[in-house]
Amino acid sequence: MAGVSAPEDRPKRYVFLLIPGFSMLGFTCALEALTLANRHAGGRTFYTWKLVSADGGEAAAWNGVTVQVDDGLCELRRDDTLVVCAGEDVAAGSTKAVLAWLRRETRKGLSFGSLSSGAYTLALAGLIAGKRISTHWEYKTALVEALPRVSIEDKIFSVDGRVFSCAGGASSMDLMLHLIHEDYGQEISDWVAEQMVYTAPRDHSQSQRIPVQDRTGVRDRKLALAVETMRNNVEEPLVPDEVADAVGVSTRQLERLFAKHLGTSPGKYYLSLRLERARQVLRQTELSVAEVSVLCGFVSPSHFSRSYNAAFGVTPGKEAGGRKLLWAAEGGG
Repeated sequence: MAGVSAPEDRPKRYVFLLIPGFSMLGFTCALEALTLANRHAGGRTFYTWKLVSADGGEAAAWNGVTVQVDDGLCELRRDDTLVVCAGEDVAAGSTKAVLAWLRRETRKGLSFGSLSSGAYTLALAGLIAGKRISTHWEYKTALVEALPRVSIEDKIFSVDGRVFSCAGGASSMDLMLHLIHEDYGQEISDWVAEQMVYTAPRDHSQSQRIPVQDRTGVRDRKLALAVETMRNNVEEPLVPDEVADAVGVSTRQLERLFAKHLGTSPGKYYLSLRLERARQVLRQTELSVAEVSVLCGFVSPSHFSRSYNAAFGVTPGKEAGGRKLLWAAEGGG
């Protein structure tokens, strides 16, 4: 097409590894962006793709929808771009065979990355140590605990050399628009965004979490700062006076802010944040109840257990006995 100079005559090929339980939204957002780019190509093909699974059989997304794939763990070309797509139960799909394949193929020097919790699979394979990566915020705590050498950014996507990653969901569009822009320029990436009715693409600096003001409808800057202070101090919780000092208000003023805008006290809100963090860690790691208790700032496992049961109607022990996301850091079964 006139005005577009492709880096190579041959189309760029993306290879999507679908880990069972992958996020359908993140995968389809990424694939749709490539599909639309080809519509803009004026008779050329900018991108091709190949879908693979561990055994070459159809892959089931977390919502139960199955996707027919093209191949199993096949040999890749040096100019391929590999994308690990994951979501729920990523550990079960991060088998020794998958990890060995990832190590072998990425040694060829190709670009590679992940959508959502696919970063965990790459981390188990030893491919992102020291790299800046992004993963879905729900998996961040568990990944940090299991694999502390991985540098996780609270961003919708990250690009570090030949490694890219994103939080999944709609952020897959932002990542792919960035990559399309790098390949073929601003005009085509803008056109793809318009075709997706995505009128405000985000750059990598965008935070994943909705700001407190937007989530609650509250525009009070002091309240927002208080909530962020609590979020950043879960392992060693601050007392109300310390939160108030950090925000620059009196303890009484802090209590009035929470009562007026959130209908609760600072202490109760802080406790709910810590319990929610604990639930994520229990579901996603092999840490014991006692370890999670310490990690989330509780003085004793018994206090933690009572608080957890009151909030969620289940004990931490039973929660920990359920499905795990991150297990067997040696590589799974």
